[in-house]
Amino acid sequence: MARIGRYIRPYAAFIVLTMVIKLLGAVMELFVPYLMEIILDDIVPTGSRSAIFLYGGGMLLCAFGCLLLNILANRMSAVSSGKITEKLRHDLFERLSRLSARQLDRLTVSSAESRLTSDTYHINQLLARIQRLGVRAPILLVGGIFMMLTMDAPLALVLIGLLPVIGLIVYFVTKTSVPLYTQEQSVLDNMVRVLQENITGIRVIKALSKTDYEKERFRQVNRELTHLDQKAGFISSLTNPSASLVLNLGLTLVVVAGAFRVNGGQCQSGVIVAFLQYFVMILNAMLGVTRIFVIWSKGEASARRVADALETPPDLLVLPQENKPEEAPAHIEFRDVTFSYTGVGTNLSHLSFRLLHGESLGILGPTGAGKSTVLNLLLRLYDPDSGAVLLDGRDIRTIPNDELRAKFGVVFQNDFVAEGAIADNLRFFRNLDDAALRRAAEDAQAWDFIEKKEGGLQATVAVRGNNLSGGQKQRLLIGRALAGTPEILVLDDASSALDYRTDAQLRQALRQNYGAVTTVLVAQRVSSIRHCNHILMLSDGQVLGYGTHLELMERCPEYRRIAQAQMGEGKEAAV
Repeated sequence: MARIGRYIRPYAAFIVLTMVIKLLGAVMELFVPYLMEIILDDIVPTGSRSAIFLYGGGMLLCAFGCLLLNILANRMSAVSSGKITEKLRHDLFERLSRLSARQLDRLTVSSAESRLTSDTYHINQLLARIQRLGVRAPILLVGGIFMMLTMDAPLALVLIGLLPVIGLIVYFVTKTSVPLYTQEQSVLDNMVRVLQENITGIRVIKALSKTDYEKERFRQVNRELTHLDQKAGFISSLTNPSASLVLNLGLTLVVVAGAFRVNGGQCQSGVIVAFLQYFVMILNAMLGVTRIFVIWSKGEASARRVADALETPPDLLVLPQENKPEEAPAHIEFRDVTFSYTGVGTNLSHLSFRLLHGESLGILGPTGAGKSTVLNLLLRLYDPDSGAVLLDGRDIRTIPNDELRAKFGVVFQNDFVAEGAIADNLRFFRNLDDAALRRAAEDAQAWDFIEKKEGGLQATVAVRGNNLSGGQKQRLLIGRALAGTPEILVLDDASSALDYRTDAQLRQALRQNYGAVTTVLVAQRVSSIRHCNHILMLSDGQVLGYGTHLELMERCPEYRRIAQAQMGEGKEAAV
């Protein structure tokens, strides 16, 4: 918890006030058995009704005061813990959103989600329970023992002698449960990942009749999580019954010893009754302390995971620009770029090419060839292991992220459509008017289906675009990329769901209306890239060919084979 202490400090005074109120409530609660002992032993024998009513009224006042103060303190603890968790969750979300792609690969999306949800919940519970029980339970424990010592020290020593035994039980439980709860959160990450994959791919799973297989996958991770939770819960559950057993044995000894002391005239019966009340307080206090340790185990494990994410050092830092950009530089240039995602094997090897302003590059190759990797490096989602990526002669590592990303309009291979209006998806939090959105939609060949929907631009898009076809979704995404009038347009297999006619119309609109925009296009169809100024043929991260369509038809057998398979034999494929 010390690692997230900066989130607690702004509310330190409020938390201290909450604990002071809890302290006053606990002190008032301690006086109830004491006043009862006075009534039974000192006032009842005198028969003074006024004194009975006076001290009885004091008992009621202490009881109601304790109730009201506890309610107030509990509400205050909920407020402070809620605000702390809100700030913590906000900063965690912001930090996760700024992780580099490589850092997120290591963390995993499922782990990020569970840290943002279940881990912050455990921290919230810890903060709230510490304020509710962190003062009250120790005060009742220590105060109850003190009051018992003032009434009858020999009887009090019977219970005091049992407290070290309970302390050993709590230490064992805490020491054993913290690693288990940490491991449980890791397994929860896996469960979130499996669930996420099933929700995202539910249509594919059903289409391939893999429902039973996915059920078994979920059953396995669920069984592992249940096993760990049961193991941790079993160890934690030892605390309450063990402490109760020890204290009940102590109570039995107190009653037996008290009976002998009353018969011997060494104490009065009211003391025994008060001791029973204090015993209940001490028992509840001990159980409260043990609950704190159990909650601390979960909260500490979660706090470590959250702190690890918050303290992840920034990646992809902006480097100082050492040299002035060269005169008349290429708009985009890759200089001998080599890259690996894992450090084992090479995903892209010694790639070099140049694009001038307004030129287009088509990238073709089989699955896993490195096509999307080129785009990831161009957008600086990753940095190359060697070589450099330049824009207008500047190494992109010297360009601030906001300035760099503002140059691009991007459609990723697995892009998303948000729930809401079509206009909001096209605008995407940018200051664009409806006229600009319509122009972009027309160029993306999306306006024909948008205007047919009730409400037009204000028509509602379902979650993940489930009420749109694949082609409609892709055209909407292309419209979103075009709406910002980018300098560089990046399309990662963005027209795969379009029919040939719509794809041709899209390419024609791009040539006519975005001739000054440099375009990088990844595609699986030769027809989509054949008119590009340059075509890059990749396989296993290696460059097999680079040139125009006609040049590759002559010099690159792999490209020629794909073109002939898709478009026909001989000269027809080269037209």
